[in-house]
Amino acid sequence: MKKGTPAIAGLLLSAVLFVNPVSAADNRTLQIKKQPEIQQIKPRKPVKIKLKRSTEGKYTWDLSGDDVDEIIRADKRLRKLLNLE
Repeated sequence: MKKGTPAIAGLLLSAVLFVNPVSAADNRTLQIKKQPEIQQIKPRKPVKIKLKRSTEGKYTWDLSGDDVDEIIRADKRLRKLLNLE
């Protein structure tokens, strides 16, 4: 560990406290509401692309994912970018 590291960490901590001080007015009670519709949302998984190039210079790929529409869009985009259409 470097010699000045604890001093820098202390300086940064004091700067954060100076910029964002906690006052008595900010000690309001925080109300948390549960929203079931938010709990049901799952993040989308991206389309996985396994791109291969043959010795002749031709490209092939394997696509996998959960959303068929996204897989089709990815396939069209790859064909357009690789000038296969």
